[in-house]
Amino acid sequence: MTEDDRAAILEAVRDFAATEIAPHALEWDEKKHFPRDVLARAGELGLGGLYVAEDVGGTALARVDAVAIVEELAQADPSIAAYITIHNMVAWMIDTYGTDVQREEWLPRLTAMTDFGGYCLTEPGAGSDAAALTTSAVRQGDEYVLTGVKQFISGAGEASVYVVMARTGDPGAKGITAFLVPGDARGLTFGANEKKMGWNAQPTRQVILDEVRVPAASVLGEVGRGFRIAMTALNGGRINIAACSLGGAQWALDRAIRYVHERFTFGEPLAEKQAVVFALADMATELRAARAMVRDAALALDRHAPDVAMQCAMAKRFATDVGFRVANEALQLHGGYGYLHDYGIEKVVRDLRVHQILEGTNEIMRVIIGRELLEG
Repeated sequence: MTEDDRAAILEAVRDFAATEIAPHALEWDEKKHFPRDVLARAGELGLGGLYVAEDVGGTALARVDAVAIVEELAQADPSIAAYITIHNMVAWMIDTYGTDVQREEWLPRLTAMTDFGGYCLTEPGAGSDAAALTTSAVRQGDEYVLTGVKQFISGAGEASVYVVMARTGDPGAKGITAFLVPGDARGLTFGANEKKMGWNAQPTRQVILDEVRVPAASVLGEVGRGFRIAMTALNGGRINIAACSLGGAQWALDRAIRYVHERFTFGEPLAEKQAVVFALADMATELRAARAMVRDAALALDRHAPDVAMQCAMAKRFATDVGFRVANEALQLHGGYGYLHDYGIEKVVRDLRVHQILEGTNEIMRVIIGRELLEG
């Protein structure tokens, strides 16, 4: 892709985000509204399959271009941008590991975002220790019977297909298989929409599988390879969430810069206060450093670098910590106004806080990085 092509795509995404998402972000947050119609228009723009092959409607972009797009979307609404990234992760998994039949069945609708995808790994008793999951998949003739509960599932109840990690073998990572479960499967139900600190524009529910029967042809990839598939997908998921943090924090920083020019205290604008100048300088510097790390991790993913898992973990840990810190500092610079819903800053702070937890907590990111260093 040429620089001109990249600039044109980003400009189109920026316009879409500014007109279709940003004006409604506060209302969607307040009313917990999931904007299916706007997401379908995002699909028309090519945002439903950013790195999915073109033969099934994807855009086939490099990861380094995709993270730039995600950051633009997150400047309008981190919650919606984050759901788009999760949806894209599901589409990528089907595109990469699916059979021709699976790809043709699901991807045209997923890339168009007329249908949505859900990623089901976490369980009530298996969060960071994902290899300890207990959802079972028992082979019965030409079918598998899935039983278990998945926790914190974005898009649950709205998605048409769920990638479900279930145990088909012995305890541990090697006994896990990935399945494609239709959203209307018999025995599949959902918990109540969780009352959350942020991310209110996308639903988060339990996914409950009560002897859900799926054909053996619903296995994604190979039996026993589900955990590896899940972890590989999370490399991309981590840099996408990092990019969401960059976008939300950049929006907050821009608002803070504008506010300190407008706000006067003790006869002069806040922008004349050295403490404020230093705070803004540190916020901008850390954001630029985080953006460089996310870009480098995306390049590593594109190039299949041997240390890609560590680079993605580093970028996720650093960018989500920086993103929350910058947004929180932007709120502080706004004083009491930053605490008001109408200014939007407190919403971004709430939305970005969970990025330090999901797609692997930042403590787990340190474990991944440390082990790579010690074993390398």
